[in-house]
Amino acid sequence: MVYLNRIYTRTGDTGHSGLGDGTRVSKASQRIVAYGCVDELNAVIGVALTLELSAQFAEWLTRIQNDLFDVGADLCVPESVDVSGSEQQDTTPSRLRVTTQQVENLEQWIDDANANLSPLESFILPGGCPAAASLHHARTVCRRAEIEIVKLGETQRFNSQITAYVNRLSDLLFVMARACNDDGKSDVQWIPGKNRGTT
Repeated sequence: MVYLNRIYTRTGDTGHSGLGDGTRVSKASQRIVAYGCVDELNAVIGVALTLELSAQFAEWLTRIQNDLFDVGADLCVPESVDVSGSEQQDTTPSRLRVTTQQVENLEQWIDDANANLSPLESFILPGGCPAAASLHHARTVCRRAEIEIVKLGETQRFNSQITAYVNRLSDLLFVMARACNDDGKSDVQWIPGKNRGTT
């Protein structure tokens, strides 16, 4: 359980922050950028939850918000390093790591949300009703978070379930947005070159 009795600590005034293992790093480090994007995604989903959604979608998004804190906590604690300096998979039981079950939950929800959607005949423009537009916004933030996490993986190891989770989540947000647009019937399709040569 996290216990916070003070909001400001002054420890970040020099541009550094503490990771979950106590290591101090620059606030511009790729690890902090990655879980900062996850935090932004969580906030954008919070905005979506204020809009008109089905009870089922609201429940999923609420569970996802909790999962995203798990993702952030996972990213916040680097995997252990052995005496040779090689990074190793952290199997410490007390570490909070994203699991395959959390990824599988998203896959089931994608299948459920996609079941009644009209087939895609073109790419669609992000918009429609307010809920759909907000979910499309969340989808794009999710993709950016995924990019920053993958970039972290170019130099540091982390739990591979994180990228699987974030990748599935962007797919889920896409199909949920379509579902909010009358199961895709109100989607606005992209018409390539539609406005070329017009004023």
